[in-house]
Amino acid sequence: MSIPNWISVILVAAMPISELRGAIPVAMMHGFNPLTAYMLAVIGNLLPVVPLLLWLEPVSNHLRRYKSWDKFFDWLFTRTHRKHNERFEKYGTIALSLFVAVPLPVTGAWTGCAAAFVFGIKFKHALPAILLGVLIAGVVVTLTCLGVLKPLGC
Repeated sequence: MSIPNWISVILVAAMPISELRGAIPVAMMHGFNPLTAYMLAVIGNLLPVVPLLLWLEPVSNHLRRYKSWDKFFDWLFTRTHRKHNERFEKYGTIALSLFVAVPLPVTGAWTGCAAAFVFGIKFKHALPAILLGVLIAGVVVTLTCLGVLKPLGC
């Protein structure tokens, strides 16, 4: 028994590495029209967002009881603040949306949730910012798959 194509597209979009950047091309290879590919990928990419936004802090607080995890989170927060604090302080949730919207490696909804957590962006602000970023990234990836936009470096 095989998984229906539409479910496989949603699952690819929900995974942290591929997200919708991988799901839209997969959907189009399965013969879905661009609008359906976009919608399935957006739905899949948004599935983990609410749980991540709600659970990252409690899980990290629990893990901080262990020395190695405490060191990891100290390193992560220090590194992230050093590299991105100026942009997030200046532009806030707009920076979060743009960060998620850029279809490059290590950007996307999963990393956006982590950034919202690290920078203390509240759920009610982070969710719409990440949603907007996912919608924009989906348009960019769909237009790239259709040949309307050229990938960076081409």
